[in-house]
Amino acid sequence: MEGKLYLCAVKDVWSRRIVGYSIDSRMKSRLAVNALDNAAARRGDLAGCVLHTDRRSQFRSRKLQRALNRHRMVGSMGRVGAAGDNAAMESFFGLLQNNVLNRRTWTTREQLRTAIVTWIERTYHRRRRQRPLGRLTPIEYEAIMTPPASQAA
Repeated sequence: MEGKLYLCAVKDVWSRRIVGYSIDSRMKSRLAVNALDNAAARRGDLAGCVLHTDRRSQFRSRKLQRALNRHRMVGSMGRVGAAGDNAAMESFFGLLQNNVLNRRTWTTREQLRTAIVTWIERTYHRRRRQRPLGRLTPIEYEAIMTPPASQAA
């Protein structure tokens, strides 16, 4: 497979669910905007939510700032050299590395894209039990903790 694939993901730290993501062959601001738009499409109204990022250029772009404003969200950036700020995402990407990327090689980008999406949607959300969630999966945690009226929406 020629070239790389880049993944930008948006994690809900309450349920530890990846609520939006985007995969592309280029790491541009559009990657971050697409991930944020994907999260908004899945979650609905994100007004007042905080998007915490590291200091990479795609997160400092005007395009992402406009997307944050469009969704009425607040942007937050980690401090330089403060690795703990992004620990939740670093943990997710470490799991992805160990469970998908280090397991085999792919001949096409589309195969790799499918493997990443399948792992997120099938394994990480529905099978991986997480200690901070009381040994529930993100999907189980949301189903139990979300009032029935808001689940219908």
